[in-house]
Amino acid sequence: MKFSEQWLRQWVALEAGTQELVDKITMAGLEVDDVEPVAGEFSGVVVGEIIACEQHPDADKLRVTSVSTGSETLQVVCGAPNARVGIRVPFATVGAVLPGNFKIKKAKLRGVESFGMLCAEEELGMAESSDGLMELPADATVGQDIREYLNLDDKIIDVDLTPNRGDCLSIAGLAREVSANFLADVSAVQVEPIAPAIDDTFKVSVESKEGAPRFLTRVLKEVDVTQPTPLWMVERLRRSGIRSIDPVVDVTAYVMLELGQPMHGYDLDTLNGSLIVRMAHEQETLVLLDGQEVSMNPRTLVIADEKQALGIAGVMGGEGSGVSGTTRNVLLEAAFFDPITIAGKARSFGLHTDASHRFERGVDFQLQRKAIERATALILGICGGQPGPVSEVVSEDNLPALNTVHLRAEKVASLLGITIENDLIEALLTRLGLEMNSTAEGEWSVSVPSWRFDISIEEDLVEELGRIYGYERLPETIPTALLKLKQVDENKVKESDIRRILVGRGYQEAVSFSFIDPKLHQLFDPGREPVALANPIASDLSVMRTSLLPGLVKTVSYNLNRQHSRVRLFETGQTFVREDGVLRQENQIAAVITGSRYPESWAIKAEPVDFYDLKGDVEALLALGGAAGDFRFEKASHDAMHPGQCAALIRDDKVIGHLGALHPSLAKSLDLNGAVLLFEASLEAVSQGKVTEFTPLSKFPEVRRDLALLVREEVAADSLNQVIREEASELLKDVRIFDVYAGKGIAEGHKSLALGLTLQHASRTLKDEEVNRLIDSIVSRLESELGASLRS
Repeated sequence: MKFSEQWLRQWVALEAGTQELVDKITMAGLEVDDVEPVAGEFSGVVVGEIIACEQHPDADKLRVTSVSTGSETLQVVCGAPNARVGIRVPFATVGAVLPGNFKIKKAKLRGVESFGMLCAEEELGMAESSDGLMELPADATVGQDIREYLNLDDKIIDVDLTPNRGDCLSIAGLAREVSANFLADVSAVQVEPIAPAIDDTFKVSVESKEGAPRFLTRVLKEVDVTQPTPLWMVERLRRSGIRSIDPVVDVTAYVMLELGQPMHGYDLDTLNGSLIVRMAHEQETLVLLDGQEVSMNPRTLVIADEKQALGIAGVMGGEGSGVSGTTRNVLLEAAFFDPITIAGKARSFGLHTDASHRFERGVDFQLQRKAIERATALILGICGGQPGPVSEVVSEDNLPALNTVHLRAEKVASLLGITIENDLIEALLTRLGLEMNSTAEGEWSVSVPSWRFDISIEEDLVEELGRIYGYERLPETIPTALLKLKQVDENKVKESDIRRILVGRGYQEAVSFSFIDPKLHQLFDPGREPVALANPIASDLSVMRTSLLPGLVKTVSYNLNRQHSRVRLFETGQTFVREDGVLRQENQIAAVITGSRYPESWAIKAEPVDFYDLKGDVEALLALGGAAGDFRFEKASHDAMHPGQCAALIRDDKVIGHLGALHPSLAKSLDLNGAVLLFEASLEAVSQGKVTEFTPLSKFPEVRRDLALLVREEVAADSLNQVIREEASELLKDVRIFDVYAGKGIAEGHKSLALGLTLQHASRTLKDEEVNRLIDSIVSRLESELGASLRS
């Protein structure tokens, strides 16, 4: 929020300088992003009045003017399109110095002498661009120094507030903070009720009481919106980053900045029947004040009349209902909208307005009547008119409840590590607007004001004290505590070790959004209904992910499009799956590889990755916990994977993940060329290992026997391994497949597998006879269970 330092100092009388003020509020949690002067450095500029204006004799776009400074009249050549007789403008006299050390000298323009320069806002450093001369009010004192007349010896302070401090999005809120920080008194603006001059009201019905618990309106008739907005108001708005439009709009913006209550003014004569606060209809459209047409849904709260929607509640009004130059009768609106109802609505339409910024964070729900009275007084003072009574529609049950919190001085000392005197505790918190009622020595019952939504427990009050007292004043102490070592589950593989082994194998870790595009979800996991976000930050990030793969594949696509041809990524994170009405959040691990098998090198031929590259990486991952034998791979299918290159990862007869090649149709949809291999599994199942046990090395020799087996094509190698391990039991140290062959000499529909079995006994040398018996037993079982036979 930007604000004028002079405006703030009118509310709080301070002796501190600008830098001390900035430092103090920054340390109190209201971080100052920037401090800049309201105008550039210049001198010698006064209020001048154009008393004559003629066309330049030798230039179509120049005019020759006579400018009065009150003490003399000077000839000035000017090219501004709005130069005309009677207006008062900033006039830089000969000898003046403008921003950028630009010195004004007597000059000749196309043969005509010019004694000075008529200035626009841009030339005084008050704006980035200008369309013409800066026109001053008709009552501006001719000859007065412009810096003095416009109070330009001022600073614009830009404060960056955290979302919980919506109460500081106004001069009133900032004044409270400054008052507490400097123990200075606040001179708040006095707002008195305006007696109605007419009985006119406008009917309002609130259908969504949860969204708009309080809604106030007031009719103002015979308002002259052609009157100029006072210069002091225009300048305060400008210094807060708001452009002056017309008196009614300016007043509503001014009250928002001053008190923190966004307001809206309607052209009463354009409204049909009554105002209705309701949820939008499906696909209902509205043209906003900025000319943008939006399509709304039933989650959007709108202000409507009996014919059409007039505006998005708490965000922006519609194009046709606002105050214009022909407006004579005005309907003022001041409402409290539920922050949850308003949250995210502006972003969903690509908007961010001053009103939505405040309503999303929470506006004081007792402020509306004060704001509408203040706006009424200002409008009547500028434009005249006849006010009606204030009409209010309120649902007390849906308004926030006021909190009362018990505070103890001993708790303050315990949490802050310092004893703050009771009188100072009361002074600091009272200046923040909290009402302190002493219940015992060093104890208070604290009534939290309606503008502080963020205070609900005792610790919140202690935080306020620490913040205002000054964190830099708190003592630095080393905490003492009885610390116990955390019990480590030796069965678990640490996530850091999982990351380390994948990085060691050439992968890079990715972190993607937990929410994805619904279209992307449909491609990867069409069988499960995703959880939709109530307030998505964008339409293509509107559902929670049920898999990590969409985000990883999207990242692969992003890298491939930027000439990174070899990509290896992994990610660990949560997925969100709704089953039987219950939302399960599970930690998963996923990986994606594409491109060449090895980094580019003169020594290695470039080869693309395949299924077994990824499978090897997965097996290395599973071996971390010492329980690789508990896992097995089986042929399977997956919506996102190639039907002929997909395997399920199984542990304890339960599928815990899948790996395989990206489905060709999916690759085509995502415009991905080349092989893309995917893996995803439950992180819990992958990280569950076994406690390491010591086993002495056998002193006796190993025996190796090779088997060449003929089996049907559909028999998986893992099935052979499983039978061999069960039959050989503890004598089997290792079994490896070292050859696979199908073709000439092998019956159609069959394949030849060559396996190497390594046998060893822990306490004696194996004899040939028992090894032969064991091999015969293995072959016999393979033949009976899997139809395998020795290849002759």
